[in-house]
Amino acid sequence: MDFKFTQENLDKIEQEVKKYPVRKPAVMAALYIAQEQNGFISSEVIKEVAKVLEISAEEVLGVVTFYTMYHQKQMGRYHIQVCTNVSCMLRGGYEIWKQVKDKYGIEHLGVTADKKFSLEEVECMGSCGTAPMIAINEDFYENLSIEKVEEILTSLGSSN
Repeated sequence: MDFKFTQENLDKIEQEVKKYPVRKPAVMAALYIAQEQNGFISSEVIKEVAKVLEISAEEVLGVVTFYTMYHQKQMGRYHIQVCTNVSCMLRGGYEIWKQVKDKYGIEHLGVTADKKFSLEEVECMGSCGTAPMIAINEDFYENLSIEKVEEILTSLGSSN
């Protein structure tokens, strides 16, 4: 499947490029824009980002594989990330991980059959003082309990 940026998104990337003396530092923003347009980062997206920024596909891939915010396959409408790093682990992160896994019947990077929910176990999301935490898409939830997580998940509706 071929991927090309829309003109609007190319304009957004050019605005990001203007912030730097060279094109390469705009790679994170360009990937984020591409993911919003395409839904995930495919090999075609990586090639197009490299072309637009005039860098190698390997440089782009290095960024994609380093950061957890870039997805290399289609995720659910609600992408749930559960932190299980030390602070979150000590305050119930694994219990929350199990709760979400059991509720939706999916594993790490799994997606429900209806494509509504996906699940990812992640390392530190920078909320050690307010652990445990989860992120759902761009929303962050901290100081959680099993009960609070259940409220949040229920508010999203069920997976059919």
